[in-house]
Amino acid sequence: MTGKVTKAVFPVAGMGTRFLPATKSIPKEIMTLVDRPLIQYAIDEARAAGITEFIFVTSRGKAALEDYFDHAPELESTLQRKGKTDILDMLQNTNMESGAIAYVRQYMALGLGHAVWCARRLIGDEPFAVILPDDVIAADTPCLQQMVEAHAETGGCMVAAMEVPADKASAYGVLDIKDDMGSIVGVKGMVEKPKREEAPSNLAVIGRYILTPNVLKNLNTIKEGAGGEIQLTDAIAQEIAEDRDVYGYRFRGQRYDCGSKAGYLQATVAFGLSRPELRDEFGSYLDEMASLRNAAE
Repeated sequence: MTGKVTKAVFPVAGMGTRFLPATKSIPKEIMTLVDRPLIQYAIDEARAAGITEFIFVTSRGKAALEDYFDHAPELESTLQRKGKTDILDMLQNTNMESGAIAYVRQYMALGLGHAVWCARRLIGDEPFAVILPDDVIAADTPCLQQMVEAHAETGGCMVAAMEVPADKASAYGVLDIKDDMGSIVGVKGMVEKPKREEAPSNLAVIGRYILTPNVLKNLNTIKEGAGGEIQLTDAIAQEIAEDRDVYGYRFRGQRYDCGSKAGYLQATVAFGLSRPELRDEFGSYLDEMASLRNAAE
């Protein structure tokens, strides 16, 4: 058994260059899928997993992201006065109580490992989660909740993992599998962005982690890795080298890479069709567009 996971780190310091010029004025994390920003999906997933303390690793230009979780008294009173209670309820779900969110700055873009290291003083000596808002996961049971439930039995470090085509493995951290137990796999190694011929498997790490405080100690000594950045996978791999348990977790759900334009558009379609009030009208439009495309071909 292991300690309860109640803290989560959200690395949101990136500049979102793949979405310029939109991200010139707004943080990528508050770009919306239907009517909710990416960060709201991440926060809701964390809440469902029992997270009560939220640590944002930010950078210059992220004020709008911080403001998003603040209360909006004038707007709330206007909605109350106009009797728009359904919208008011939805809006209040975006509010965070005083002290629930902490912000730390990452002053240099030195990679995911460095971003997590920046939060070390707020994490302390307990297991913690890391959520990358770019990875939006549609699942009946939220991905991090699945992982927290599995981690309560295994302890150690745990990373979310999914099968990817062999020619795509070089874009991910890839697991070297020791024991395959179905949804949980024992890990004997991790390779960050391997060449296709050097990938130990096609089981790739995606943006959900449950980590022990030892990983923070490892990050103190990790040198620059792939891409000239401090890689979180290198710090996790050090746990394996020191004979501590690391697991991969094959989550149940569909992951969308909203850090890419194509993935963002795919997620928009999927989440739009999942909404009962939009499904018929939006679905009809997509059918019409598909028919026009087929006719043109």
